[in-house]
Amino acid sequence: MPSPHFLPRTKASLAATLFSLLAALPTLAPAANAAALPDRGDAPVYGPQLEGFDYRWPVSRYRFHSQRQDIEMAYLDVAPAAGSVPHGTVVLLHGKNFCAGTWEQTIDVLHHAGYRVIAPDQIGFCKSSKPEQYQFSFQQLAANTHALLDSLGIDQAILVGHSTGGMLAIRYALTYPQQTRQLVLVDPIGLEDWRAKGVPPVSVDQWYARELGTTAERIRNYERATYFSGQWSADYEPWVQMLAGMYRGPGKARVAWNSALLYDMILTQPVVYELKNLKTPTVLMIGDQDSTAIGKEFAPPELRAALGNYAVLGREAAAAIPHSTLVVFPGAGHAPQMQMPELFHAQLLKLLAPQGGR
Repeated sequence: MPSPHFLPRTKASLAATLFSLLAALPTLAPAANAAALPDRGDAPVYGPQLEGFDYRWPVSRYRFHSQRQDIEMAYLDVAPAAGSVPHGTVVLLHGKNFCAGTWEQTIDVLHHAGYRVIAPDQIGFCKSSKPEQYQFSFQQLAANTHALLDSLGIDQAILVGHSTGGMLAIRYALTYPQQTRQLVLVDPIGLEDWRAKGVPPVSVDQWYARELGTTAERIRNYERATYFSGQWSADYEPWVQMLAGMYRGPGKARVAWNSALLYDMILTQPVVYELKNLKTPTVLMIGDQDSTAIGKEFAPPELRAALGNYAVLGREAAAAIPHSTLVVFPGAGHAPQMQMPELFHAQLLKLLAPQGGR
């Protein structure tokens, strides 16, 4: 299999190279039924900033003033492994149902490969502040992330964004092209405009009512179907409990409210129309069984099947982005970095553009 590489493209030519990772297929046998914790009395309970749940690495906090209030962004800052050749900084941007800690396998791989890794929890997520009032926008989250990196003395980085983090990474690269050395998008959402395709408007109150009903079972069923293409492993269960634990805790209402505001942001702020404006070399890493589409459950039944077709959306995005490389993981869902970590990380290391420095 040839090594992935960047191919320049113009509007008249496709710059994406499709790498069919057929070697992945043997790894996709259905996992044995894993023990799962229901929402019962002994299930874990976490605070609204994920108090009680530990990440593998120490958590730092960036405190700043935004929208007339003092808030804090939790983040991981993992230095390159001792003895490794420094390759610069990689910033990992998590998805909607993920946290900085869920990048742990990727952080470990990059750390040993000589990268400094910064993995923030965005405002409204996980261990970061969950304001009672905040105007969430991808532009605001990009500005927050840029301020964090500036505070750490990082003037250029590779951005790796997964899912909602992919939408954020695109906004960041459009806003700060000189500070973005390379863009890696792992099953980014926002590659289609759901509202324009027929998803009806969803109010924040509707999202809030939905989020108040969050349970471990609901999270698990959704992730099994969408993130892991119908499979399940005991390795995924801690992340289910991480999310569900915040909805069992005393800050449940605040967690649900911030989640509602974030879903509204995602549904109403598409980035697909601006892909053509990206100047940063970009890698798209796509699971061809991914079917993620925000608001799909509110759409008419006849529309749902047409939404979130990543086998098509990945190709269309690669055609739209001027300097792009497309890697497809056959049989993978929305989270190939967790479903087939060895293949994913081998491809990631081949595709990264290393540099010296911090």
